[in-house]
Amino acid sequence: MLFTPEFPAGLPIGDGWVVTGQEQDVRFPYDDALVAKAPVGDVASAHTALEEALAVRRQVGRLPSHVRRAALLGAHDALAQRRDDVVHLLVLETGKPLVDCEVEVERTLLTLRTAAEEVARLHGETVPLDLLPSGEGLQGFWVRKPIGVVVGIAGFNYPLLLATHKVAPALAAGCPVVVKPAPQTPLTTLWLVHLVREALVAAGGPAAAVQLVTGGPDVGAALTTDRRLGAVSFTGSAAVGHRIARDAAPTKVLLELGSNAALVVAPDADLEAAADAVVRGGYYASGQACISVQRVVVVDAVRERFLDLLAARMGRVVVGDPRSPDTRVSALIDAASTQRVLTWVDEARDGGARVVSGGGADGGVITPTVLVDAPSGSAVWDEEIFGPVVAVQSVPDIDAAFAVVNASRYGLHASVYTGSLDTAFRAIEELEVGGVVVNEVPGFRSDVMPYGGVKDSGAGREGPRFAIEELTVTRMAIIRPTAKRG
Repeated sequence: MLFTPEFPAGLPIGDGWVVTGQEQDVRFPYDDALVAKAPVGDVASAHTALEEALAVRRQVGRLPSHVRRAALLGAHDALAQRRDDVVHLLVLETGKPLVDCEVEVERTLLTLRTAAEEVARLHGETVPLDLLPSGEGLQGFWVRKPIGVVVGIAGFNYPLLLATHKVAPALAAGCPVVVKPAPQTPLTTLWLVHLVREALVAAGGPAAAVQLVTGGPDVGAALTTDRRLGAVSFTGSAAVGHRIARDAAPTKVLLELGSNAALVVAPDADLEAAADAVVRGGYYASGQACISVQRVVVVDAVRERFLDLLAARMGRVVVGDPRSPDTRVSALIDAASTQRVLTWVDEARDGGARVVSGGGADGGVITPTVLVDAPSGSAVWDEEIFGPVVAVQSVPDIDAAFAVVNASRYGLHASVYTGSLDTAFRAIEELEVGGVVVNEVPGFRSDVMPYGGVKDSGAGREGPRFAIEELTVTRMAIIRPTAKRG
């Protein structure tokens, strides 16, 4: 094995670790080497974790602010001390390039620290009830209360960071949380949960406030359909997210469902910078990021010059072993994903798209691909490809460009390269997405900002402050100091 776990055997359920009796291989996507064996849970494990979470719900909701804050800071410090080892495990588990795994760990640390800081800002306000005559003499204020038990389901592409965006806000809000990682990538999430539980116990809280269950769709269904939950937070595909929302109703569901992010190149754009952005933003994490550049919409007036600049840069994208610091594109999470991406590229080519770069695979690794004139209606244009493929269309003007962006059923992030403030503010006003990025890649995300989409890209917002608001409910207090007679 390439990795020896630094956490107990089994699953962190209740106050201890439960050995499941079942294991699965976690393999290095680049060469299929065995990384480690991971415990596999089942429906019974899911039910046990939920019962344990429900049993400590009131205790966790009453934890003092200093305990919740200390637990998150303690987890931050413990993870920081193991930074290099966690990065190494992320590379092995996901097959994602080293540089992207280093960024993931740094962002995870920021998320833990920011969630700890937000504990101090979790408060309410007074309300002027006497704006109505009937409110004279009344005192009013509201406070925030934990929503209850949270189930967090994370994707395989950023397993450590995505799990942290479930765990940290839940704990900051005073909610017990049960995490389910993607089956392909359970190891770093297990390590994270172990560190958080240790820090929580050291601060004076119960380990059962943070639990983890692995397994397949049956485990996910068992976790998300319990009517006693406060909320479900899911990151993954639109199809699965929609099913969870239907099956979990009326439980609150927060969905981050991906996209097919667009980058618009206006006539007045810095074309060198725009071409750099497509390369930088289209192929990081081997394209397995929901806000990586997938669609490029370029205005006709600058089409040929932009395409020349883009083609000249493609040779700089280093493909190979993800353990190398120079690598930018490596193997996708599994062979099925690789085959799906290649099939979509072939279908687009058959539909009239021209391959400017890539279009195939070398040793199981998809070469960074650019498709020009990819037709609307093709999967590479309409759906989320989740691979190192960028598709380009040209349009007559900015009006048409914005219309093309908005025609997608997705709406997470979009970016616009322009030298015009008018165009920039029009984009902010008109583009139907959760985030508009001007003169930077759509993949820019600071973990402190509100993050989420519209349309099929989901509902709700992440980022510690905003996720904490999602995972708390307001409770209004209305007090008449002296009882009124008559």
